[in-house]
Amino acid sequence: MPVTTRTVEYPADGLTMVGRLALPCGTDRRPAVLIGPEGTGLNDFQRRRADALAELGYVALAFDFNGGRWFSDPEEMLAYVMPLLADPDRMREIGHAALDVLRSEPRTDPDRIAAIGYGTGGAIALELGRDGVDLRAIGTINAVTTGRPGEAARIRCPVWAGVGSEDPIMPPAQREAFTTEMQEAGVDWRLVVYGGAQHAFHHPPVDQAVLPGVGYHARHAERAWRDVVGLLDECLPVVSPA
Repeated sequence: MPVTTRTVEYPADGLTMVGRLALPCGTDRRPAVLIGPEGTGLNDFQRRRADALAELGYVALAFDFNGGRWFSDPEEMLAYVMPLLADPDRMREIGHAALDVLRSEPRTDPDRIAAIGYGTGGAIALELGRDGVDLRAIGTINAVTTGRPGEAARIRCPVWAGVGSEDPIMPPAQREAFTTEMQEAGVDWRLVVYGGAQHAFHHPPVDQAVLPGVGYHARHAERAWRDVVGLLDECLPVVSPA
């Protein structure tokens, strides 16, 4: 199924964000998906995720949170990302700006939107849920982050989370805190732990320095993508036009 893609620029967090919008063939309105990248930023791998979802029939926006930058230095990435992860309101601002772009696309069905994300992008997706945004599903990989007390009760959709068993950045204590938060809030949640996988296990190797505990796991990367697509198929099915 052919898709159309374009670069979209929009303001957020005092920056000009540079995202990738992918549209399925046709002219009818379709369900839509926000896609958030990991802390290093939006690269071609995540842009292709938007294309893949458009091939499945979704309007898809791979959003940006750092003004089009790609962090090749792990320390520089941490210096940017950690203050962002500690500021829920700032994450929500970034998420809402991307959501506004997606909603403004004429092909988007504004009542049928999901948010998925990896690492920092997943944390932003969760904060949209904690802010009470009407989403059909939230899916995250490597982002079992917790929010401010009580705000998870505002999540209005199923939440799926995937994490590697050997991820030192999202260790068992963090997983337990996340699942406790979801359970106490009455959220319809699922957590999949991929055995032997490290942090960012979904992302193919890059030719640059990475943090300890980061590594690609090809088999689990494929499984996690199938799980994300399954979540969307369950909560946000594409109905072909008559």
